[in-house]
Amino acid sequence: MSTSLLNVSSDGPVTHVRLARPAKRNALNDALIAELQRTFAGFDAGVRAVVLSGEGAHFCAGLDLSELGERSAAEGILHSRSWHAAFEQIQFGRVPVVAVLHGAVVGGGLELASAAHIRVAERSSFYGLPEGQRGLFVGGGGSARIPRLIGVARMSDMMLTGRVHDAEEGQRIGLSQYLVDDGQGLATAFELARKIASNAPLSNFAVMHALPRIAEQGQAAGLFTESLMAAIAQADDAAKQRMRDFLDGKAGKVAKS
Repeated sequence: MSTSLLNVSSDGPVTHVRLARPAKRNALNDALIAELQRTFAGFDAGVRAVVLSGEGAHFCAGLDLSELGERSAAEGILHSRSWHAAFEQIQFGRVPVVAVLHGAVVGGGLELASAAHIRVAERSSFYGLPEGQRGLFVGGGGSARIPRLIGVARMSDMMLTGRVHDAEEGQRIGLSQYLVDDGQGLATAFELARKIASNAPLSNFAVMHALPRIAEQGQAAGLFTESLMAAIAQADDAAKQRMRDFLDGKAGKVAKS
């Protein structure tokens, strides 16, 4: 599955997808966006979780400005929508995605990271949205996803003033869920991905697809949607077996990690 732009490998039920443009700080061009969409749409049933990372010193420095060129408004809309389609396959695809962040997580790189379900940041990570200083606006879904992580006010600050957050600040405000020392991101991500892969697939699917939609609904609609999803999940054969194992003392109990 590897290409000149992505390196893809498997470790049991966990697939590792690596951005492979280190000389360009893994900047996103049209070809890489298309590869991301095809790759995340093409996983077979054996893939239960994905680790997404970048080769070299940076996760992703955003849009490859050398390929930006001049576009009409119509062309700009189509370009933005191609990013939306690719990142939708990450956020609302078949399996949960754990992103490993290091170095630059900037512009489109932050938009890409925000589409993942779990973000593990190394201490070298830094976050920026420089579009405002370049006369641009986010076009890869950032305006829909990033405020849900850090709020509209913080995203506005980043775009209006060029404010850059370091890894510790990013962890504090919600850009990452885990903060680890440099060089430890992949090991942590794979540990998390293996835990995720051991869950019942339907439970993972519910967390990915139902939970964010419930959060956007009013309480009455959200509670009804929750009831539907809970009933579907608990009726799954895998869930029934797991409950039998738990009641028979064959499954581990909740413990502090």
